[in-house]
Amino acid sequence: MTARRPIWLDIARLVERACVGAFTGIDRVELAYAEHLIVTAPERTRFVMLGRWSSRFLMFPEVTTRRFLAGVRRAWDGGRPGDMRGAAIRLLAMAAMASRAPVDPSAIYLLVSHRHLHRQAALARALRRSGVVFVPMIHDLIPLEFPEYGRRGEADRHRRRMDTVVRLADGVIVNSAATGVALAPYLPADRAVHVAPLGVSPPARGIAPTVGDRPYFLSVGTIEPRKNHLLLLHVWRRLVAAHGERAPRLLIVGQRGWENENVVDLLDRCSALRGHVVELGTVPDTRLTALLRGARALLMPSFAEGFGLPVAEALAHRTPVLCSDLPALREAGGMVPEYLDPLDAPAWAAVVMDYAADGSPRRNAQIGRLPGWQGTTWDAHVGSVLAFVDGVKSRADLRVRAEANRDHQQQRPAIISDTSSPNLAR
Repeated sequence: MTARRPIWLDIARLVERACVGAFTGIDRVELAYAEHLIVTAPERTRFVMLGRWSSRFLMFPEVTTRRFLAGVRRAWDGGRPGDMRGAAIRLLAMAAMASRAPVDPSAIYLLVSHRHLHRQAALARALRRSGVVFVPMIHDLIPLEFPEYGRRGEADRHRRRMDTVVRLADGVIVNSAATGVALAPYLPADRAVHVAPLGVSPPARGIAPTVGDRPYFLSVGTIEPRKNHLLLLHVWRRLVAAHGERAPRLLIVGQRGWENENVVDLLDRCSALRGHVVELGTVPDTRLTALLRGARALLMPSFAEGFGLPVAEALAHRTPVLCSDLPALREAGGMVPEYLDPLDAPAWAAVVMDYAADGSPRRNAQIGRLPGWQGTTWDAHVGSVLAFVDGVKSRADLRVRAEANRDHQQQRPAIISDTSSPNLAR
């Protein structure tokens, strides 16, 4: 039986995002890990971060951190992320003054965000000093595959992250087989990779669906180019022109991101969409649940995704899904959603109007498929990850050599054309 090794979970991203009062999907993953480890493996869990101005791991104080995490959950559920700013700043200060993490070759440093991966030299020194096994989670390679959808410079930054994974990681977790396939060309064939689809929380009880004066559809996600909000807005402009007040509404949940000037212009200045498209920004989880339960369908016309958590969450609430035909979204949705070309605006317009109709046979057919969908629980996800990391062997000697030779090695890991991935384990 594999020994249960200490887990050092890095929660730096969650704490830093609490400092600014805004959370995203990856923060949801980090919080889920922290909550489930506290319940399922409290005796082996410590919360850490890589020091911001040092090359050492810093330990967060246990009792204060647990109170902080409980506060984050309340703030998130209540739609008040700004409530945790003060607590987050105090927690960072306490970590900076706390004792440094000990040397413990039996411990596993688990990083489930991409935080710190661009700081290869600092991370390498911290790993050498502590002796821990390093296992990161990779959520996607979208900045490398589709640099046109990201911020300027993000592709180079993500390339540095992947170089850090190649040089320093003892094992790797990916959130989907699609992400694993994208990552495989960068990794040596002997590097252990574990596919662990993200978990979905069980639907809360007692929350009534939102009911409007006409049918509505829901879009969930940061407003950024790859999410393809532009298609939805042009579809809705066409629907309003054709059907007027009989057109359904589009409700958009998510904060405004980057490189989205065309979408913002339409949201702010297109009078034809006023009253038909409603931008809600970030909403509490309870309200999102109500919106999902009342929606005709979740719409997700993305150009690229690493997993597709909104798809899984919508299906968990028994809400139909219309989404792009992407491998990651097919993994999340299985045979239940309807998959469409993200560039085929007429097809999206037609299916929206079909689903908006009372008694739609097409929508009813998807509802009939919903009982066959089974998502992954967070307990199952974290459990599979713990079983994987407990078996990961240290590559400490190789890491030391990689660090020593880093300045002399100019060639990046080659990207090969064969994307088969024999080293993926589920």
